[in-house]
Amino acid sequence: MSSCTIYKRELSSYFSQPTAYAIIVIFLLFSLGLTFTFGQFMRVGDSSLEWTFLFWHPWVYMLLAPAVGMKLWSDEQRTGTIELLGTFPVSTWSAIVGKFLAAATVWFIALALTFPIVITVNYLGSPDNGAILSGYIGSFLVCCTFLAITMLVSACTRDQVVCLIVSVSVCVLLLLCGYDPVTQELSKIVSPGVLQGIVSFGVWDHFQSPNSGLFRLKDLVWFGSIIFVCLLGTSAILSSKRA
Repeated sequence: MSSCTIYKRELSSYFSQPTAYAIIVIFLLFSLGLTFTFGQFMRVGDSSLEWTFLFWHPWVYMLLAPAVGMKLWSDEQRTGTIELLGTFPVSTWSAIVGKFLAAATVWFIALALTFPIVITVNYLGSPDNGAILSGYIGSFLVCCTFLAITMLVSACTRDQVVCLIVSVSVCVLLLLCGYDPVTQELSKIVSPGVLQGIVSFGVWDHFQSPNSGLFRLKDLVWFGSIIFVCLLGTSAILSSKRA
């Protein structure tokens, strides 16, 4: 059994139940709703979608990404199927990659279904579609990062509610690090060096660049490192449980 087989099984399980459909609909309602309300899309005329649309994605992901990922391993442990999976000719790493890619695919579809907003800005003006694409990629990387964190947490507990609460808490913490209102308050109590370290560790500092159409190597390294470390940690935890 390969990662591809696990991927197909997991993706099928998402769409054979209301889970994926509910998450996609909620994401579309929240992201587009915030765009036209708090983002004031029609009044601002933000053709790059940087502040009216893409700005809200990390805030939505910090709640909904853990909702998709909380069952990845918690459910396997609760039902006992993790022991059954251990009898199959599949490595722990293959199972992790397959499950992660399946959850990421659900979010890729959700993100792709926001295409009407891109068509709208192209109809109303002449936006830089390269910058918009960059923002979309940055948005997807944020989502994948939150999914990887949730997968790591789900490997530690069989309780989905506990997984959801802990994962959301970690995602909120990472998101607030580097968010301007928070950093302004922190600058009053910590040194500039410490503040810079906190900002660099947070999601916001690494999301702003692709969201504005500029990819930095350090941003790709940060996203890739967090995702890889979380998946590696998941592998270590599951391997110890299967041993």
